[in-house]
Amino acid sequence: MTYPEVGIRCLIGGMFLISAATKLAGPRAFRAFADSLAQMRLFPAPLVRPLAALVVTGECLVCLLLAVPAPAAAAGGFVLAAVLLLAFAGAVAVVAGRGTRTPCRCFGTSSTPLGLRHVVRNVLLAAVAGAGAAVTGAAGRTQPAGLVLAALAGLLLGGLVAVLDDILGLFQSLDTKAAAAGPRGPR
Repeated sequence: MTYPEVGIRCLIGGMFLISAATKLAGPRAFRAFADSLAQMRLFPAPLVRPLAALVVTGECLVCLLLAVPAPAAAAGGFVLAAVLLLAFAGAVAVVAGRGTRTPCRCFGTSSTPLGLRHVVRNVLLAAVAGAGAAVTGAAGRTQPAGLVLAALAGLLLGGLVAVLDDILGLFQSLDTKAAAAGPRGPR
C-alpha cells in the first residue's frame, strides 16, 4: 500500500464509520435518521425505514471493504463509497432545489438544513473515493512511520468532514452575534 492509498482509505473509511455509528447509536438515533429521510419526501413512506437500513448497511460495508488489505476489496469499497456519495449528492440536490428545509442527519444530530454545501461535499468525497480506487494496489516503497502519518492524516480529515456542519455553525453563530451587536467604529 502507498501513502495516498492508506490516507484515502482512512479518510473515507473513517468518515463512513462515523456516519454509520451515529445512526446506529441507538433506536432513537436510527429513528431520527429515518425521519429525516421521510422529511425529504423522495420515497413512499413504506420504503423509508428499509431505505434507511440499506444506507447504514452500505456505509458499514464500505468500512469493512476498506479495512481489508486485499486491493480488490479496497477498490470495491471505494467504488461503493463513490456510488453512495453521488446518490446522496443527487438526493440532497433534489431536496435543496425544492426548498425543503430538512436537517442533515448524515453524521448524527445536526440541525443544519441540507443545502448546496452538502452536495459539494459529497461530490468532492466521491472524487476522493475515485482517486482511492485509482491508486489502490499501486506499488511503491513505504516506511512504517509514513504509513502511520498517512493514516492519521486521513482519519483527521475524515473526522473534520464529519463535524464540518458543527464547525461552520460555530462561525455562523459568531457572525450572527456580531451582526446583532451592530457596527463598532471609532467614536
